[in-house]
Parts: sequence; C-alpha cells; structure tokens
Amino acid sequence: VQLQASGGGLVQAGASLRLACAASPTIYSIDTMSWYRQAPGKQRELVAAVAHYGATNYADSVKGRFTLTAGNVRNTVSFLQMNHLTPEDTAVYYCNADRVEFNSGRVGSDYWGKGTLVTVSS
Repeated sequence: VQLQASGGGLVQAGASLRLACAASPTIYSIDTMSWYRQAPGKQRELVAAVAHYGATNYADSVKGRFTLTAGNVRNTVSFLQMNHLTPEDTAVYYCNADRVEFNSGRVGSDYWGKGTLVTVSS
C-alpha cells in the first residue's frame, strides 16, 4: 500500500474533521497529492489538491470550508481540514499521489489509498 488515509468518522452537521494521508516510507517525494471523494451512487470527484511547491486548488463545493496542507516539503504527508461539514460531504475520501519518486529512483504516477469514510448526520 503506497498511501494510507485516516481520520474519517461519524460527526454531526457543522462539526469538523481532519483527514491525513501518509505515503509509504519507500516514497521520496510526491509532485501532487490530491483528495477525492465518492458518495453513494455518485462518481468520484476531486475535492482538493496540493502541489509540492505548495499551490492548492479546491472544488467549488468545499472552498472556504476545507483546507489542504502538505505535511512536509516532499509532499509525502497531507492534511485535509474539513470544517462546517454538511450531510452532502458524506462520502469515502481517497488520497491520490501523482508523479511519485521512490527512494530507489524509480518514478511512477497515479497511486491511490484505500479511503476513509466520512459520515455527516443532519
């Protein structure tokens, strides 16, 4: 498993959660780490992304409520702070790593974690 997502849970509307994504120790750096989510019966959608140099972008539905930060300069850890959660945020959240460099020097792209479930009750 190259990525491990954690931090999901059951909360009430208006609450906050902080998700974390950690890359395997075999990974040296990640160019872009992204968070996606998939709600029941819906397609997976991009929530937020952070580039290794710090630039971020967000889906319109989460702007002003979610904040994505890189946990280190190599972008191998990220934190998604989710505030003012609503039932519409209920989904399985996945982290994705694109353009990965491994400690061995090998490069790869498009790695996914297993996901963490976020449930927001009304």
